[in-house]
Amino acid sequence: MKILLVNPNTTASMTATAADAAWRVAAVGTEIVAATSTMGPASIEGYYDEALAVPGLLMEIARGEQQGADAAIIACFDDTGLDAARALCGIPIIGICEAALASVSFIAQRITIVTTMERSRLPIEHLVQRYGMAGRVKVRAADIPVLSLEDPASNAGERLCAEIALALRDDRAEAIVLGCAGMADLTAELQREFGVPVVDGVAAAVKQAEALVSLGLTTAKRGAYATPISKTYTGLLAPFEPTALSA
Repeated sequence: MKILLVNPNTTASMTATAADAAWRVAAVGTEIVAATSTMGPASIEGYYDEALAVPGLLMEIARGEQQGADAAIIACFDDTGLDAARALCGIPIIGICEAALASVSFIAQRITIVTTMERSRLPIEHLVQRYGMAGRVKVRAADIPVLSLEDPASNAGERLCAEIALALRDDRAEAIVLGCAGMADLTAELQREFGVPVVDGVAAAVKQAEALVSLGLTTAKRGAYATPISKTYTGLLAPFEPTALSA
């Protein structure tokens, strides 16, 4: 099967980090095709960035479906554009936050998500509520700019570890979820260091996608995820008319 992994920001090195995490857990016979958005912000930190990342994301997912992808993963922990992508396409679309929470729910009761910036914490808390996990999950922000995760000279790793230590002590967390696709390469190291399960949403999303494709399931096209109604879009958004984007 072919799984498309889309990074909705425009930083190709972060795509490579997520793609490597995806390949490490992919089953034999699963092909990971990674794509970086060609329009939008360099990183997604808060509601404004998220909104402006959606058009580029939708373009990449539509292209991937046309080129034969069996499922797609949105490699941003905000699950950026998830509902819009599911309405646009018929293949299963997996958000890494939803996948991580679904996976960790099987192995722990007290869970803490550690994300990057404080401005990203509240959107993730809203997702936790949406996915029915508010009674079991806390969200912490380590005050790490997303792009600093790739800077060896930054203290991003130290801040992340300090926040995880607080989660284990103060939240009594039994498992940690990494709240950014840019952290996907840190899972094994952090699991060894802290001795608790550490879940990366990219890896979890790959296994969820494989399961849905293996079961022959596609996105429901009645109700919430019905195909968008054909209508005129004007100005800069003209290329995003539903019929044009899915053609």
